[in-house]
Amino acid sequence: MDQTTAPKASKPLPAVGDRHVDPHSYPDGIAFLDGQYLPMSQAKVSVLDWGFLHSDATYDTVHVWDGRFFRLDLHLDRFFGGLEKLRMTIPFDRDGVAEILYNCVVLSGHRAAYVEMLCTRGASPTFSRDPRQAINRFMAFAVPFGSVANAEQLQRGLHVAISDKVRIPPASIDPAIKNYHWLDLVRGLYDAYDGGAETALILDFNGNVAEGPGFNVFCVKDGKLSTPAIGVLPGITRRTVFDLCAEEGLVAAATDVSVAALKAADEVFITSTAGGIMPVTRIDRAAIADGKVGPITGRLMALYWQKHDDPAWSSQVNYP
Repeated sequence: MDQTTAPKASKPLPAVGDRHVDPHSYPDGIAFLDGQYLPMSQAKVSVLDWGFLHSDATYDTVHVWDGRFFRLDLHLDRFFGGLEKLRMTIPFDRDGVAEILYNCVVLSGHRAAYVEMLCTRGASPTFSRDPRQAINRFMAFAVPFGSVANAEQLQRGLHVAISDKVRIPPASIDPAIKNYHWLDLVRGLYDAYDGGAETALILDFNGNVAEGPGFNVFCVKDGKLSTPAIGVLPGITRRTVFDLCAEEGLVAAATDVSVAALKAADEVFITSTAGGIMPVTRIDRAAIADGKVGPITGRLMALYWQKHDDPAWSSQVNYP
C-alpha cells in the first residue's frame, strides 16, 4: 500500500518560470546548436532528447594543437560512418561539419582545443517511442584541450588498475560507432579509484584486456607492439600508432592481449585524442618492468607530437 502523504491542499503551488536559470559553471568555449553559435553555458539539450534518455547518440572528438587540427579527415570519416550505421541524418555534409568545427575553434580563440561533433536521436514532438519520429539533432563545441594524463603522469607514467567489468560486446553495439555507453567504463573507474589507481582498463567477453574510458592500450614486448583487437573502439590515435610504427619499422599487431601478458610487458601505454600517447608504469600496484617510461613509448610520444606540424597529418586554423 502506498504510504506517500499527499501535499496539503492549502499549500500554494510553485511558480512556473519562463526560462531556466542555470547555476552551474562550464569550460570557456563555443558551441554550435540549431544554427547558432553560443557560449558553452547556453548550449542546452532537452530532457526529452533520446540522447539524454537512452544514450542514443554518436559523436567524435578531434583536437587542435598549436592552432592546427590533427587528422580531422579520419575523425569525420568515423563520425559519418556512425551516423549511417545508426540511421541518423544531419543537414550538413563533411565540408559543412568541418566549417562548423573550424568556426567553433576560431570563435573560442583556443589554440589548443578539444573539439566535439555529435548527433543525438533527438526528441519526438509527441514523445513517441518510435525512433523514426525523433528529429535528429547535430551539435558541436570547442573547449580548452584536456588530457587523460596530467603533466606529472606523462613524466612518470600512469598508475592503472584492471577491473573485472566487461565491455559491451560487439554483437550488441558495434564498437566502431563512437557512443556514450559508458556505464561499464565508469564502474571500472570506480574500481580503480577504490584500489588507489588513477584510471582503469576493463575486459572483453573472453576475459582479455579491452580498453579504458576514452582510450586504447598498447603493450611492448621484445620490441613488438600489441593492442587488443576485439570489442574496442578503433581509435584514431591507435591508428596513428600503427602509422608511426610503419614509418619507423616497428612491428605492431591487433590481437588478444591477456591480463598476464599486459602485466609482463616491457612497456605499456594508452592512446587517446585527449592526450595522445601516454605511458603506463604501474598496473594493479605493480611496476611494469623497471617502473619507468620505456624507450619505444618515449620515441613514439615524440614522433606523435612532431606530426602535428606536418601538413600531411594536420590542417591550419586561420584565426583573425
